Amino acid sequence: MSFTAPINLPARDAPDAPESPLAAARPFPWVGLLALAAAVFLSVTSEMLPTGLLPDMSRTLGVTEGQVGLLVSWFAFTVVLTSTSLAHLTRRLPRHGLIVFVLVVLAISNVLTAIAPNYAFMVGGRIIGGMAHGLFWAVVGAYTAHLVPREQIGRAVAITVSGGTLAFVFGVPIATAAGHLLGWRLSFLALAALMMVGAIVVWRFLPPVSHYGARATDAAAATPGRADGAAVVPPRRDPTMRAVILLSTITGLTMVGHYTFYTYIAPFLIDEMGVDSAAVAPLLFAYGIAGAVGLVLSGTVFGPRPQLGLVIGIAVSALSVTVLALFAATLPVAVTAFVLWGLAFGMLPPLLQTRLLRTASLRIRDTASAIYTTAFNAGIGGGALLGAALLSSAGMQAVPLAYVGILMLAFVLVIVSDVVVRRRAA
Repeated sequence: MSFTAPINLPARDAPDAPESPLAAARPFPWVGLLALAAAVFLSVTSEMLPTGLLPDMSRTLGVTEGQVGLLVSWFAFTVVLTSTSLAHLTRRLPRHGLIVFVLVVLAISNVLTAIAPNYAFMVGGRIIGGMAHGLFWAVVGAYTAHLVPREQIGRAVAITVSGGTLAFVFGVPIATAAGHLLGWRLSFLALAALMMVGAIVVWRFLPPVSHYGARATDAAAATPGRADGAAVVPPRRDPTMRAVILLSTITGLTMVGHYTFYTYIAPFLIDEMGVDSAAVAPLLFAYGIAGAVGLVLSGTVFGPRPQLGLVIGIAVSALSVTVLALFAATLPVAVTAFVLWGLAFGMLPPLLQTRLLRTASLRIRDTASAIYTTAFNAGIGGGALLGAALLSSAGMQAVPLAYVGILMLAFVLVIVSDVVVRRRAA
C-alpha cells in the first residue's frame, strides 16, 4: 500500500531539469527510505533529548534549566554556522559513505555528552554533534529526491521525515523515561550505541546515489563548449532560488516559534499545568502520536496540495497553543489543546520540505537542501535562545504567546510564497 496518493503535477509545474534515468527506472525504494528514516529518527532523538531531561541535567550539572535548554541552541547554531560550508567541502564525496560517517560522529558526540564532568565539556560534545547533524541533514534532504523521480518526492519525503516524527513519538519520550529511571547519562550512552547500529543499517540497506551536484561540477569541467562552438555558460542565478529562499525563511520562522516554546515544554507541563514529573514522558508520547497522525495527513490528504496543508497547519498550531496558554490550569482543555498542537505541527516539516524540493530546480537541490537545513536549525537555536530569554525576564506565561505571534508572521509569508512560486512556474 502506498504511503500517499500519486501527485499529478500541472504542466506549469514541470521539472526545470530532466530527472535521472536511474531514478525513473528503479522501483520505489522502500527499504532504502526506511533505512534513511531510521537514521533521521536517531539524529532527531539526539538533538532533542535534552528537552525531556532538563530538570535532571540541571540538577546534576549545577546549572539552570535555561542553560540546559541552551544546549539545543549550541547544537543548532553549530548546524547554522557549519552545514553549508561542510556540504560544499564534501560535495564530491559519495553521499552514502558520508551518511554512515556522520552517524558515527553523532554516536561519539552522545558518548561525550554522557561522560561530561561539567557544563563546558558538554557544550563541546554538543558542538561536535551539531557539525555532524548539519552535514547529515544537508545530505539527507537531497538524498531522498535523488532516489525517486520528481512525482514521487512527496511520498519519499513523508517516509523519510517519519523518522523525525517517530523520534517525538517514541525516541524522546522513551529516552526521557529511561533517563528518569536510570539516569540521563545512560540515556545518552544507549542512544550512542543505537547510532552505531543505525550506521550499519544505512551501510547495508541504503542504495548509493550519484548526486547531481558532483555530476554538474564534473560536466562543467569536461565540457567547455557546445557542438556548434558556442561556450556553455551556466546561468548566474537559478530562477528558482528566490522561491527557495522564501520557503526557507518561512521554515526558519516556524521553527523559531516552535522551539521558543517546545524546548521548555517540560517546565511548562510541570509548573503551569501542574502535572507530576512522571507524567511528562506520557504527555510527550501523546504529543508524538498526534504528530504521527499529522505526518500521515501531510502525505495523503495534503501531499498534492501542500499550500493548503501549510495554511491549515500553521493556523491550527497557533490556535491550539493560544488555548493551551490561556487554559493551562484547566487540565482537560490544556491536554486536548496540547495534543491538537502536536497533530497540527506534525504536518508542517514534511510539507515545507516537499514544497521546497518540488520548487527547487534539479541542479540546485543539494544547495536548496543545505539552505533549508541552515534555516531549520537557525530556527531551532534561535527559538531555544529566545525562550531562555523570555523565561528569565518575563516568565513562562510569555513563552507560548511569543510562539503564537511568530507563527502569525509565518502564516502571512506562506500566503505570499504562493504568489512567488506561481510566478516562477508561469
